[in-house]
Amino acid sequence: MTMRFIHNNENVVFLGPPGVGKTHLSVALGMQAAFSDISIYYITAVKLVQILRKDFLSSKLSYRLATYARFPLMIVDEIGYLPLTREESNLFFQFVSSRYEKHSTIYTSNKSFSEWGEVLGDSVMASAVLDRILHHCNVVNIRGESYRLKDRKRTGNVIINEVKKE
Repeated sequence: MTMRFIHNNENVVFLGPPGVGKTHLSVALGMQAAFSDISIYYITAVKLVQILRKDFLSSKLSYRLATYARFPLMIVDEIGYLPLTREESNLFFQFVSSRYEKHSTIYTSNKSFSEWGEVLGDSVMASAVLDRILHHCNVVNIRGESYRLKDRKRTGNVIINEVKKE
């Protein structure tokens, strides 16, 4: 919460299953940055690659990457919820590279790093992306049950059938 990671151009990665608070924590850091007069930009991974793809097709990719480079902090949420095509992975790599060692980015993902090859559709690409993200990075691995489902279980608004193997 000191925002030292932003001043040091370090990344933060929140990993964990759905519902454990990854987005909540990243937004909290983003709000603290805003309160500290640091410009931030929040976007989901799917929306990011859609925008990059559109700008690539209209020859505006370098302008878009330069626009994103103006933000000392970006939050890229929900990496891994949908797999990326080879082209989208290439665009994501360009995004990561354009911010590497220049600005901080918070990434959230429901996939472990070993699964990013599947997410990006290419293990070599995943390795290159992770190499840049993790070089100067704080990784927070969150384990536990979904807060949303935990609350639903407690109030009895959801029925969960548990099957026991004998």
